[in-house]
Amino acid sequence: MRDLLRSIWSEPPAPDIPPRSWRDRVAVAFSAALAIIEGVVRQDVPYRAIWVPVVVAMTLTLLWRRSRPVPMIIVAFAGSATVTVLLGGAQSHIDAAGAVLLLPYALYRWGSGRDIVLGSSVVAAGAGVGIVAAGLAGADAAAGLFVLVSAVALGSAFRYRARAKVREFEQVKLMERERLARDLHDTVAHHVSAIAIRAQAGLATEESTPGAAVDALRLIETEAALTLTEMRSIVRALRHDRPSDDENCFPTPGLADLARLAELAGDGPAVAVEIGGGVTDLPATVGTALHRMAQEAITNAMRHARNATRVEVRIDADDTEVRLLVRDDGDAGRALLAGPAGYGLIGMAERAGLLGGTCEAGPNPGRGWTVTAVLPRAGAALPRAGAAR
Repeated sequence: MRDLLRSIWSEPPAPDIPPRSWRDRVAVAFSAALAIIEGVVRQDVPYRAIWVPVVVAMTLTLLWRRSRPVPMIIVAFAGSATVTVLLGGAQSHIDAAGAVLLLPYALYRWGSGRDIVLGSSVVAAGAGVGIVAAGLAGADAAAGLFVLVSAVALGSAFRYRARAKVREFEQVKLMERERLARDLHDTVAHHVSAIAIRAQAGLATEESTPGAAVDALRLIETEAALTLTEMRSIVRALRHDRPSDDENCFPTPGLADLARLAELAGDGPAVAVEIGGGVTDLPATVGTALHRMAQEAITNAMRHARNATRVEVRIDADDTEVRLLVRDDGDAGRALLAGPAGYGLIGMAERAGLLGGTCEAGPNPGRGWTVTAVLPRAGAALPRAGAAR
């Protein structure tokens, strides 16, 4: 119980407190004018010379209901109860005074935990004193308390709804950042592997092929430039803290870019990309996932497939599924199995899982290694950050 009270007391104010606007001034002016009109026209208003100014002052507190909820509640509720006691239990009977119900609503909607505790105490005490001093019947007192509790419940409901939206938006942003982290890993691993392979090829053929080192350096320069460009774009999106607000902040690869993966080979294993029939009109999420998984599988093959001469990439699709197959002809007993699994295989499995598919990798019965992935053609309905706003 003590921990619960401590957590309520330390609850911060709502982060989305709107500033005072012209609408607030218009509403307060309307309520004050209505209170004055009622005080002049209605015959059942006792002590109108006192109650009309008091009710007008109570409506003016609505201007600061969000920024200073507790002082405004003290002025309105404690002031009203005090006047009721001093006048021998006579209440105003001015309907415009009902506007002060916005004070407890605002307290629970935007106030901090400390404000809620203190303000609730003042509201409860003021309402109780007013009921007792006015000698209200049980039905009238119950009706008044019901309206008061309804205002509090409405404020609490809107506060919870706003916090749920914020949590949902943060969750979507986290998912987007995880996606960008996978893209960053795939990009770096892909290009760095190409750089390493081409550097090794240039050194190996330098003596037999004059100028091979220079050609390798040119290719390395191109790969390094591409790596830096993609890394800067992704890191820029992460720093802006809104990676999904601008889908063009960095190029998102798709099936149209798969053919470029064959350029990774250089002097290493030949990479053959084949796209079967039916692979058209795929969602962008599916195309990107297929490209990234193929890229990661090729990178792993060129790193770990000893004595491999060929890496085959094939994508087929039917009405419901898209299938990716990446196979190399390297020696059995890939070095990857000797150590712990890297983030590449985990990332491929996670990508497939997010889209409702599967991804498996393992050695072939004879030579080589095969990666297979099956994704739903329609993809999964992933949430977007913009939808959570």
